[in-house]
Amino acid sequence: MTCRWKLLILALSFFLIMVLSISAGCPLGFSAKKKECIDINECNDDVKPCGQHTNCTNTIGSYYCQCKDGFKRRTGEVNFTTGACDDINECNDDMKPCGQNTNCTNTNGSYYCQCKDGFKRRTGEVIFKTGACEDIKECLEIKAKCGSNAKCVNTIPYYSCTCDDGFISTTGNKSFHHDQNATCEDINECQKGNPCGQNGLCNNTQGSYDCICNAGFTNYGNKTARCTESNCDVFKALNGLEEKLPIVKQLNKSCQELTGDKSQNPSDRTNQTEEDLLTRLQSEIDQLLSSKFLKDRRRVSIFLDLVENVLRLIGAMTKMPGRNTTSTHTELKMLVHHGPVISKRNTTLSTKHAQLDIQMEMAAGEPAYYPGFTTVSLMSYSNLEDSTDTFFDGIKPQKYQSFKINSKVVTVTVSNRNTSHLKTPVNLTLDHLIQKNQTHICVFWDSSVNGGSWSDRGCDVVKSNPEYTVCSCNHLSSFAVLMALYEMENKFELQLITWVGLSISLIFLFISILTFSMIRSIKSTRTTIHLHLCISLFIANLVFLAGISQTANKAGCAVVAGILHFCYLAAFCWMCLEGIQLFRMVVLVFNTTFKTLHMMAVGYGVPAVIVTISVLANSGGYGTKRYCWLNLEIIWSFFGPVCVIIIINIFFFLITVWKLAQKFSSLNPDLDNLHKIKAFTITAVAQLCVLGIMWIFGCFQFEESTVAMSYLFTIFGSLQGVMLFIMHCLFSKQVREEYESILARFCVPQKKSYKEFNYSSKAQASKSSQDTGESHF
Repeated sequence: MTCRWKLLILALSFFLIMVLSISAGCPLGFSAKKKECIDINECNDDVKPCGQHTNCTNTIGSYYCQCKDGFKRRTGEVNFTTGACDDINECNDDMKPCGQNTNCTNTNGSYYCQCKDGFKRRTGEVIFKTGACEDIKECLEIKAKCGSNAKCVNTIPYYSCTCDDGFISTTGNKSFHHDQNATCEDINECQKGNPCGQNGLCNNTQGSYDCICNAGFTNYGNKTARCTESNCDVFKALNGLEEKLPIVKQLNKSCQELTGDKSQNPSDRTNQTEEDLLTRLQSEIDQLLSSKFLKDRRRVSIFLDLVENVLRLIGAMTKMPGRNTTSTHTELKMLVHHGPVISKRNTTLSTKHAQLDIQMEMAAGEPAYYPGFTTVSLMSYSNLEDSTDTFFDGIKPQKYQSFKINSKVVTVTVSNRNTSHLKTPVNLTLDHLIQKNQTHICVFWDSSVNGGSWSDRGCDVVKSNPEYTVCSCNHLSSFAVLMALYEMENKFELQLITWVGLSISLIFLFISILTFSMIRSIKSTRTTIHLHLCISLFIANLVFLAGISQTANKAGCAVVAGILHFCYLAAFCWMCLEGIQLFRMVVLVFNTTFKTLHMMAVGYGVPAVIVTISVLANSGGYGTKRYCWLNLEIIWSFFGPVCVIIIINIFFFLITVWKLAQKFSSLNPDLDNLHKIKAFTITAVAQLCVLGIMWIFGCFQFEESTVAMSYLFTIFGSLQGVMLFIMHCLFSKQVREEYESILARFCVPQKKSYKEFNYSSKAQASKSSQDTGESHF
C-alpha cells in the first residue's frame, strides 16, 4: 500500500470520530446522560481493563493500572493501562529479607521467615517477617539432656554429649551427637588387663575402679593408681641421723599408713597432710645444716638419700600443681601431675641459684610402671657446700689441680625410681658463688665412692661462663659445680732454689742468733726482738726443709703445718713489737724498754692463741694433699693476722717518720740520737718489706699461670735469713766492729797496748749506746 492511500485512510478515520463525537455531544471517556457528559468508570468490575495481580485506578476521562504489593511488571513499568503483573520472589539471594540463622519461604505476592533447627526467636514467634534467630542452649534449658553419666556440651547449632570418665557411649565412642540415640554405660576397667599391676587386685566400680594393694606395696592413697613397692626401711636406722631429724619416725609411720600396714596401731596414725610434713622437714633440715653434724661423708650420703626418699614420698601425697616453699637454709620447687595419661611436656623449675630443665615423660618413667602420677622436685641448700667441699675422691684431677665447690648443692628427685641411666639427659643450670673465669666441672654426689664423694661420671658441661654453668647429666642425684684451682707446679728449679736458699738462710740465721745472744755489748730491747725474730724464722725454715712434703702421715703433717703456722705468726708478732718500740722511742720519749715477759706474751702468746683457736675450729685444715701447710679453708687464720700486723706497723712507721722530720727541723735537735733512730726505722721498714712482700707473692699461688709469682715467692722466702743478717748485722757498725775484733783475736796478732786501747774505746761506745741499742747503717 502506497503512502497516499495510508494518509487517505487516516483522514477518513479522524473524520468519522469527529462526526460521532459531535453527534453524541460528549468527549472520549465520558458518556451523555440527560444532556450531560458523565465520566466513565473504567475500573468497575464489569469492565476490568487491568490484568491479574493489579490495582485499577480511575481518572477523569481515563484510568491507569499498578501492580499489587509483591508483584511487578516484567518491563518494569509502574503505571500502565493493560496487561498483568508477575510475583516477586523476595527470598532470592539479593533481597534476603530474613535475618541470620533463618529460612525464607516465598508465597504468591509475599514471603515468611522461620528459624532454622537449633535456633529460636527471643519472642517465641514461629513465623515472622524480619529479624534473626539465636542459638538454643539445649544444655541449659533441658537438664540431663544427654542422660545420666554424661556431660552436655552446647554447640551451634544443637549440642553434643561426652561420657564421664569411666563410661563410654553405646556407639562405642567417648562422645555422641544430638541426632544419635545413644547413652553412656560403665567401662569395666578390670577386664582390660590389670591396671593395678601385679601387686594389686582390681575391683570395678561404677565409672571407676579401686586398686587393693598387696602388703608392702602402695598407690599413695590414689585408689586408681598402680601399686608400687614402698620400702619403709629407708626411714628407720639412719646412723644417728634420726636423732637430728625426728621427722624420720613420723615419715616411717606415714609410709606404713600408705602401705596399709595392718599391724600398726590405729592410735599411732599421723593424720598429717603433706604440707605439715614438708614444713616440719625443712625446719629440721635447717637445724641440721646449722650444726656440724654433716662433716662426715657417710652422714652426708645418708642425708641426701633420705631427702630424695622423703621428697618422693611427700610428692606422691601432694595435689596438683605442687608446692613452692622456702626456709632459712632450703628452697624447694615441686611440680605434680596426676592422671591416667603420662604428660609429655617439657618443664622448668627454678630456685634462686639453680634451674632444672626436664621432660615430664622421663620423670614419670616407663608406662608399664607408671603409678598414675608424676612428681619433679628441686631442692637447693644454702650452706651444704661448706660440709662437702673436701670430698673429691670420685674425680681424677689433672697435674697440680685441686677443686673447690663453686655453687649451691641441689637435689633433684622424680617419681621415676629408675634414674641411674636416663635416655634423655636433664639440663641443670647452677649459678657460681665466685664469679671467675676458671675451669668448671659438673659433679654429682656418689654414695658408692668411699662412703660418699663428688664424681663427674655421666655429667658434662654444656656451657660455662664466669656467672653460671649449664650441666647435662644422664642420671639424677644431688649436684654441684666445682671450680678447678691450680697449685704451684713442683718444678725442679723451684725446689733447688728452695733447698739452697733455705740452707743458706739457716746458716746466716744461726750466725745472727749467736750474735744477738752472745755479744753483750750490743744487747738491748731491739736486739732481743731481733734475736727472737731470727729464732722463729730459724725453726720455721728448719721444719719447712724437714717436713713440708711429708704428707704420708696425716697426723705428722698436721703437726708440721701447725708449727709453721705458729713460727711464721711469731715472726710477724716480733716484727710488730719492733714497730711499737720505735714509736715509743720517738713519740712517747720515755723509758723505751719492754719487759721481757711482756714481749714474750705478745711474740709467742698471740700466735699460740690464734693457732689454738684455728685447730679447735677446723683441725682438718692443717695439711693438704701435696704439702704440710694450711688448706684454703683456714688460710686466712694466717693471712688475716699478717695483714693486721702489716697495717699496724705501717701506721706506726708513718707516725715515726713524721715525728723524726719535726725533730730534725727543730732548733736544737739531738742529732746523734736522731740519726740512730733514723737508722733503726729504715732497717725496720726494710725488714717489713722483706717479710711482707714475700707473703704478698704467696697469695697468688692458687691460680694457674702464676710462674713468675712462684719464683718471686720462692726467692724471697728462701733468702729471708740472709737479708735479715745483712740488715741487722752487716749494716750495723757496732756489730761489724765486734766481728772485726773477734776475727782479729784469731787471725792477726796485735800489740798489747793497741788491744787495750781498742778494747777501752769499744767499751765506752757500748756503754754510751746501751740505752738505745745503737745500730749504724
